[in-house]
Amino acid sequence: MWVGYTNAVMKPLCGLLVFAAALLAPALLRAAPSPFAGRWDITVTTPKESYPGWMELVEKGGTAEVRVQPRAGSVHPVTDVKLDGAHLTLTVSPADAKAPALTWALDVKDGKLSGVQHRGDAVSQLAGVRAPELKRDPPPAWAAPEPLFDGKDLNGWEPDNPSGNQWVARDGVLLNVKKGANLKTTRKFDDFKLHIEFNCPEGGNSGVYLRGRYEVQVEYEPLSFNDEFHRVGSIYGFIAPAANLPRRPGTWENFDVTLVGRIVTVVRNGVTTIDHQEIPGITGGALDSNEAEPGPIYIQGDHTGGMIYRNIAIAQPRR
Repeated sequence: MWVGYTNAVMKPLCGLLVFAAALLAPALLRAAPSPFAGRWDITVTTPKESYPGWMELVEKGGTAEVRVQPRAGSVHPVTDVKLDGAHLTLTVSPADAKAPALTWALDVKDGKLSGVQHRGDAVSQLAGVRAPELKRDPPPAWAAPEPLFDGKDLNGWEPDNPSGNQWVARDGVLLNVKKGANLKTTRKFDDFKLHIEFNCPEGGNSGVYLRGRYEVQVEYEPLSFNDEFHRVGSIYGFIAPAANLPRRPGTWENFDVTLVGRIVTVVRNGVTTIDHQEIPGITGGALDSNEAEPGPIYIQGDHTGGMIYRNIAIAQPRR
């Protein structure tokens, strides 16, 4: 009797479970995240050179939203995104009067990206890895600051293009006589506190790259000043200063920057303008996309001349 009763109950119940599973299956499939979701550090390899890039894909309401940091310029959302399982195509920049469209076609496998970049007839190879989270606690203590520039010569620094170098040490300051090479420290750093003083002329444009990858903007170009993500003290394109301090071209100013993992704090002239904010990825003009590695302090000199820096010092975690 009990066997018959059990069968009578279980058969309808099993049918209900099968029916429920059939209903839930499409929803479960839809809920599975895309293998492209997240942030990616990318390397673009042309027949002549390699340079860095970055991409982030976020799924919202069943739609893939993608933003890209190309070699230069600012991070921006992209168009014509087509996501088909493990294959993704997108337009990094549309065609204009100066150049044909720049497109990416990417595949993902085992947590790595591969693909091709097209711009007209030019074809480049793409390779990417997931960007590291870089989540870590601040050090319990910092060592005493040590100078990176002695005011006498360029010892400890090197230009990225020696033949185009216009940087000189003069009267205790680091001067970019005219537009030319960028300048980086020969040493590399991980987490640090950086103090740097700068004097930017009206119309000048420069930047200080943390680990050679994240630009703290230094500029007084009136055309870009009203854009909060590109004004003085921004993390170029990613983080706007919370306080809009008055412009001071032609005078001495200073940054005190703390970087731990991806978390940055920027103090400009004693005022905290970025307070413990996460830097999502590399900015335009970065040396590389190897975000898990230490990198140099890198000063932009290829935009304008007349930039002056002094009193550059760095403190690292106390060992």
